[in-house]
Formats: sequence, structure tokens, C-alpha cells
Amino acid sequence: MSSAEARPAGPRSGGSSAGDRSAAVEVLTARQVPLGGPRAMPVRRTLPQRARTLIGAWCFADHYGPDDVSRTGGMDVAPHPHTGLQTVSWLFSGEIEHRDSLGSHAYVRPGELNLMTGGFGISHSEVSTARTTTLHGVQLWVALPDAHRNAERDFQHYAPTPVPLHGGRARVFLGSLAGDTSPVRTFTPLLGAEVSVDPGAAVTFDIEPEFEHGVLVDTGDVRMNGTALAPTELGYAAPGHRTLTLANEGPEPARTVLLGGPPFEEEIVMWWNFIGRTHEDIVQARDAWQNATDRFGTVEGYPGDRLPAPALPHSVLTPRKNPVSSAKDSR
Repeated sequence: MSSAEARPAGPRSGGSSAGDRSAAVEVLTARQVPLGGPRAMPVRRTLPQRARTLIGAWCFADHYGPDDVSRTGGMDVAPHPHTGLQTVSWLFSGEIEHRDSLGSHAYVRPGELNLMTGGFGISHSEVSTARTTTLHGVQLWVALPDAHRNAERDFQHYAPTPVPLHGGRARVFLGSLAGDTSPVRTFTPLLGAEVSVDPGAAVTFDIEPEFEHGVLVDTGDVRMNGTALAPTELGYAAPGHRTLTLANEGPEPARTVLLGGPPFEEEIVMWWNFIGRTHEDIVQARDAWQNATDRFGTVEGYPGDRLPAPALPHSVLTPRKNPVSSAKDSR
């Protein structure tokens, strides 16, 4: 049983003494949810949750696999819509075929970033390919700021070169870290990187003190600034840190995904695949999708029907933002 199944979603504080740096790290556990309609595959979701809606503009984090495709059938997510966000696809193993209403037909492969912008509206499908045996990776969303939440459709692909570190390596797919900078365009300052740490080693980065950071553990016995993180958990550090240390205490290599950005101060409404600012924003987006308007376009080449939107709740959807965090550090 994974930690996502064994423990309810929510935060816990790291550290046991007042002088321990780990007291500044909050640990978020995952919950298991189905992804993709009738042929849903299970994923572990750490963002959003009641304790934390965003880390920077990162507003959604799904972690899946390693999934034996011969047993589970893999990923088959029919065409579905997005508004007000960017999707970030990052794989550790396997391959996913991407089609969208911009006309993009691309593949998500390990170590290569696919970033799709769905501002005013876009739709896409995601299907693991026939040559995939094991599917393993993360799906992330970035909230667009209000000034750009109706941005035009866009698609970017980038394969970062691994950056060697003393005790590990990094692939920087968004923002800057360890002297490497991604050319991928975003609408707010962001950091996104896969960081691997060798057995028994530790890596320390200089980081932007105005950023908050999250570390999602895929494999390994990891400590984030002294706080233990189990696989599938997400460690959170509030702004104020000038360095970040990831230590691997286990006998096998550790793999993590590092996320960061300045606090996203705007309140957002998230429902299904939409991000807006009001209940009415969501109603309008849902109606446009259900009525097959031009807002989301058409995905060509997917052999099946598109996903219908679920029914809206009877209550009014209300905006959410992060709670004020006590996990601050002055260094």
C-alpha cells in the first residue's frame, strides 16, 4: 500500500526542535483519484488540497506509475477542455501521444517537456502509445494570472540537457537552477526541474528567496532541508529560504520534482479542467464545451468521443487562495 493510500491527504510539520531548519518544511500527502473518464487510471494528487491550493502559480500536481500498461491498459484520456491554465507534462518512463485543437500532434517522452497553454480555451487528448510498457510521470498545471487568463492557444516542446551536480543531476524544464535556464515561455516566474540525488549524497542549491518551493518525491529516502519525505509526498517551503538541500539517505538513487515561484496572490476558482475567478466563469466554460462551440476547437485524429463535462454542484463555487503559511525561514 502506498503512502497515498495509507494516510489521508493533508499537511504535517517537519522537525522536532526549535532550532532545526526542518521546522520550516510542511509535508503534504497525496490522495488517489481516477483520471480520464470511463477508462480512468489512478493517479496520486498532492495539489490542490484543503491545506494548500498553490505553490507559486503551480496549482495541480498528479503523480502516476510506475504503471504496467499490459495489466492496466495505460492512459487513454479522450478530448477534454481547459481554460485559464498551462499544462506541463513530464515523464520518467513510457510515451504519450498528444493531440490538441491548435493542431499540435506531439509525443511526451522521458526527459522532454510538453507545455500547452489553454487560456481562453483549448482541448486535447492524451494516449499512451503501443510501444509503452511502463508509464510513469507527473502531470502539472500552472494558473494563468488574471491579465493573461484569456491567452491564445499555444504549445511548446523542450528537451533540457542534464546538468551535473556534486552528488546528482538536474533537468531544468522551467525557469533557472544550478546555472541552467529553460527557454520555455511562462506568464509568471516559475521553477520546474527533475532533480536526482545519488545514494548517500546531498545536493544544495541557491534559490530565489522570494519564491516558495515544493519538492515532490518520486523515489528514494529524501530529506528536504532536514525533513524526511516519503515517495509520493510533497514538501513545501515558504519564501525566505536562500538555499535548498536535498539529501538521499537510501541505498538507491532518489528522484524528485522541484517546483517553485513567487506566491500567487490572486484567488482562483478551480473546477474540473477549468480555472476562473468566479462561479459564472466556470458555468460559461462548461456550457461552451457541452454545446461544442468554437471556444475549445476540435481535436483531430482521436478515435473516439470527447469527454462530457460532469454536472455542476448545486452550491456556488467560491474562490480559493492559500492559507497564510507559518513555515517561513529568514535565511
